[in-house]
Amino acid sequence: MKSFKIKSSVTKHLLILSVMSCLMCSSFLNTPVSASQTILKSDHDMVSLKNELIRTYKMGFDYLKKSQNPDGSWSNPGFPALTGLVVYAFLTSPEYLNQKEKPEFIQKALGYIVSNAKDNGAIYKEGLPNYNTAICVMALLAANDAKYHPYILKARRFIVTEQLDQGEQGVADQPLDGGIGYGTKDHSDMSNTYIALEAMKASEFLESDDQLAAYVDLQGLQNKPLDWDAALKFIQRCQNLPGSNDQAWSSADPKNKGGFVYFPGNSKAGEEDLGNGKKALRSYGSMTYAGLLSFIFADLKKEDPRVQAAYGWLKNNYTLEENPGVGQEGLYYYYHTMAKALTLYGEDFMALENGKKIDWRKEMAVKFVNNQREDGSWINPTARWWENDPVLVSAYSLISLNMITPKL
Repeated sequence: MKSFKIKSSVTKHLLILSVMSCLMCSSFLNTPVSASQTILKSDHDMVSLKNELIRTYKMGFDYLKKSQNPDGSWSNPGFPALTGLVVYAFLTSPEYLNQKEKPEFIQKALGYIVSNAKDNGAIYKEGLPNYNTAICVMALLAANDAKYHPYILKARRFIVTEQLDQGEQGVADQPLDGGIGYGTKDHSDMSNTYIALEAMKASEFLESDDQLAAYVDLQGLQNKPLDWDAALKFIQRCQNLPGSNDQAWSSADPKNKGGFVYFPGNSKAGEEDLGNGKKALRSYGSMTYAGLLSFIFADLKKEDPRVQAAYGWLKNNYTLEENPGVGQEGLYYYYHTMAKALTLYGEDFMALENGKKIDWRKEMAVKFVNNQREDGSWINPTARWWENDPVLVSAYSLISLNMITPKL
């Protein structure tokens, strides 16, 4: 049975980047660019696309550099996750990936992130402690600097405390058990769970490094491991797949089977009328990619029926024109999770039911080139889930490009 090849190490610990087969030349971003923009089509030749990507990268990162706040943060300084996403975009880019000495603006941003670290390991300022902490862990990992390891280890211990166990302790007997939410402990959801699992998986290599014990003070912080079995139970309970999902609402109707909802019993895509008085919670794109990612982080095999059902729904609903099920809402978050999930899943082409093979990387790259604004940023005119913030959306876009361009 073929399983996903996901490994971490000190020198190449980033989970997403560990599956890349090659890296672009570090001079890629130093090529002069034109201010004009060409509208590309998905069948454009690769030479033209790569030339346009040079301009796209340059303008995108120039925009972010100019947008940094005086304190080192980006966008709303009350939410370090926004800075974390930008830092991750820079540090996983061709120019900065293997750069030992970080430029001053990145050092300042990393300093801002750790300035928000709490005694309990959380990294946040105004709220959403798990969301901010998990994303900041990925940014600190991307720095590839041992001085941030204590913050990451403490953050891991905090994330574990956020895993819900609402019924009998140690038994996933409640629908929300095993999942993780924004940090309010009132509910868990698929989005925050995938973000937390990514941070835990990508940083687990630190727990086996005996040298850390000499300089990391974790006194007073529990070292309880994440309950991956409970997490998997929660993930299953977010999927429209009767048999593996023990919740009564789970539907096997063809439109929704295999796809994911936000949390058990709740879909941001609403309900599907199946007729005869029956309804189903509608599956939607971004959460299905988050679900697929979570299955991968939980070490399910590629051939596992749950994985195949999720991938099957995504193939049947493939599009870059919208976030399937919710239209333009969360469109760039959808691109972001899509790029991650399909990169880790390991399919270079998505084979649709009609026999057509989609070069999803090329189509996504063309979309980012065409959607970039004159100032180098991206934005979603539909403002839901903060996507009217050009810093957030530009970070999503550049992270996605970092993952897809090496195989173009």
